[in-house]
Amino acid sequence: MQPNPMLIAYRTLLIAGIASLPITAAYADDGEGAFLPRLMVSSTIPANGDLNPYGVAFVPQGFPGGGSIAPGDVLISNFNNLNNLQGTGTTIVKLTPNGTVAPAGTATTFFRSKLAGLDTALGILQGGFVLVGNVPTTDGTIKTISQGSLQVINRHGKLVQVLNDGVFLDSPWDLAINDNGSQAQVFVSNVLSGTVSRLDLAVGPSNITVLHKTEIAVGYAHQPNAAALVVGPTGLAYDKTTDILYVASTADNTIFAVPKAGKAASFVTKGTPIFAGPQLRGPLALVFAPNGNLLTANGDAVNSDPTHPSEIVEFTKSGEFVREFNIDAGQGGAFGIATVLSASAPFNFAAVDDVPNTISVYSLP
Repeated sequence: MQPNPMLIAYRTLLIAGIASLPITAAYADDGEGAFLPRLMVSSTIPANGDLNPYGVAFVPQGFPGGGSIAPGDVLISNFNNLNNLQGTGTTIVKLTPNGTVAPAGTATTFFRSKLAGLDTALGILQGGFVLVGNVPTTDGTIKTISQGSLQVINRHGKLVQVLNDGVFLDSPWDLAINDNGSQAQVFVSNVLSGTVSRLDLAVGPSNITVLHKTEIAVGYAHQPNAAALVVGPTGLAYDKTTDILYVASTADNTIFAVPKAGKAASFVTKGTPIFAGPQLRGPLALVFAPNGNLLTANGDAVNSDPTHPSEIVEFTKSGEFVREFNIDAGQGGAFGIATVLSASAPFNFAAVDDVPNTISVYSLP
């Protein structure tokens, strides 16, 4: 999405004001009796001016030490460059929630890529690697969009590998990880072909090896979009106990369930629709909440409603609507979200706002 420049300027001043406060003023203490929630809001704009935060991921517990990121840190990938051209951003920035709020232009750069259009396909392996997808353009329009890839980055912010495949990784738009340490499965949605792939990986100390690639779901609607560049299958959430992969299909405006996702040797067409309520407005990112429900971010590119802008929607795995809240008064602000399922994590929910280019990190019950 391309934010309103006037709103960017206003919210940038707001964030700069927050940043001038001591960090203890940005969120309440977790002490007994506190009324305010523990919340931190920070800019996602690094020194090179990249805009439009898309992907969000928490560094997991057990992540190897000695690098430039640590458990509890939040990584955010930027899709646009400083001129706000879609598919031209090249940075992943880092936020340490117990650290200092970053005013606009000072977000810490963890990785800068030679490949453009870093998107929502951002995930972290416990073995010490960061994965990020890209779908590039040269001028910010669908006319110049081209095949993407999946990059593998080590904990020091250095590129290790670039995975290219015109069938299984033609346009990695989002991903979900089933992490088993030395073995992992990465589920990837491809926005240009309307498909979902599974990569079975061996995770070594210095690199990863792709053992198998399988297309597990096809047939999702995918098309150019004036506001969002392109819409298609986006958010993925994997339930290991049931071997079901949930897919947020933006253009279909529906959440689907793909059975036997971790074992399937062939594809299904979309899977079973489980949630298509009127609360959906072009669902993008998709994650599990600590309570077992699903959360999706409405991008407002489909079924938009100015009275329900930039919403995060909570619903059960059986498709019952639970609750929704908006992260911005304007449309197109919601995109990447991330959760931590551990009860001991100091922060367990993060959501970007594409309008002012910020990340909000929460401690929620």
